[in-house]
Amino acid sequence: MPNFTQTITLRTSGRRTYEISSDIAAALRQSGLQAGTVTVFCQHTSCSLVIMENADPSARADLHYFMDKLVPEDDPNYTHTLEGPDDMTSHIKMALTRTSEVIPFVDGRLCLGTWQGVFLWEHRDMQHSRRIVLSFNGE
Repeated sequence: MPNFTQTITLRTSGRRTYEISSDIAAALRQSGLQAGTVTVFCQHTSCSLVIMENADPSARADLHYFMDKLVPEDDPNYTHTLEGPDDMTSHIKMALTRTSEVIPFVDGRLCLGTWQGVFLWEHRDMQHSRRIVLSFNGE
């Protein structure tokens, strides 16, 4: 079964979600594959991936609000804080979410639903350069 791998690099500007659906679709077009799956893998431990509502940004804002309540930065019991108050919380948020997603594609198009988008979820306050590996398998 043919495969195609590409790494995309995304420069984040702080804590929020960054849609990467179009980057994945562009790589799929480059692959020349028509049917199969793509594994999207994030090579970091302080950000994650999420498939989420992409039409109304308030859905993602509510997701951030919920996660910040679930994993507050002001817990005095965190010991892994060398890089600041968002250090340990970013690792916990990553562990509660995902670092990879598998998405089918048919007729050269991702099988995302009407309101679905693939997002890199940056959990750190500072800018970072993030690498995402796309591994396409199909025909």
